[in-house]
Amino acid sequence: MIRVFIDGSSGTTGLQIRERLSLREDIELITVPFEQRHDPSVRKDAMCKADIAFLCLPDDAAREAAGFVSEDDVILIDTSTAHRTDPAWTYGLAEMAGQRELIRKSRRIANPGCHATGFITLVQPLIAAGILKKDAQLDCFSLTGYSGGGKKMIAEYEAADRSPLLKGPRMYALPQKHKHLKEMKQICGLAYEPVFCPVVADFFSGMETVITLHGGQVNGSIEDIKNCYKALYTTPLIHFSGQADENGFLSAAACSGRDDLEISVYGNEDRITLVSRFDNLGKGACGAAIQNMNIVTGLAEDTGLVWKG
Repeated sequence: MIRVFIDGSSGTTGLQIRERLSLREDIELITVPFEQRHDPSVRKDAMCKADIAFLCLPDDAAREAAGFVSEDDVILIDTSTAHRTDPAWTYGLAEMAGQRELIRKSRRIANPGCHATGFITLVQPLIAAGILKKDAQLDCFSLTGYSGGGKKMIAEYEAADRSPLLKGPRMYALPQKHKHLKEMKQICGLAYEPVFCPVVADFFSGMETVITLHGGQVNGSIEDIKNCYKALYTTPLIHFSGQADENGFLSAAACSGRDDLEISVYGNEDRITLVSRFDNLGKGACGAAIQNMNIVTGLAEDTGLVWKG
């Protein structure tokens, strides 16, 4: 039996993890009284009783909670932004070459950001293969369902008297200072942060991250890009699809409710479109966190997860 404590179990990510793990017979969930959920001593005590603790907290609170216990006490999986570029923490994207074994041996795992997952799964393999240069100046837009904004945004979108502006997709992080940019650059080994345009739209969950390339940016062909992805992404949780379109369209909600991620490539030798589709609450958050827990505890990494059969 794996003993698990979720610090911050009332937020969107924490609730999702708790609901998923409560269905598993191999998990014992350690809880604290609701009125004591902010008490550091109570949280620390609960954490010390666990084998795994998920930190589903704002960044500063996650840093504080990480200091409650030593590495000998408990394995931490942080779903916040706080430790994603910290060299003392292992970046929790198992499908990167060599990363699965690092996660397996780690006691401090930083869960990737949702937009960052889409970007890194597309770019990092091409950088590693020499198909893209490290000094490539990239453009990316990423569509997400409104659940990515947490409880406040969910309530805003689902309110009876909501603003009519919510009917249309809305760009945000306009000053180019989105919190995922740092990990996008560092994990991919890029010299520059991409021009990044995140967009939230009127659907609950799902994500579609898109990178556009001109042929002159590519050291190779469009087939080289496809073959790079095919060789790397061979598990059910990240897979390459050559035919991902739906009658000429590509929906950002196609993977909603699942924990897998689908890579596809479109265009020609002059203009190429790279697409990563997944659920912002699945592979973009809770599914990835549970996958990391499975890996570090020696279970099959897709235990309790849902993917396209």
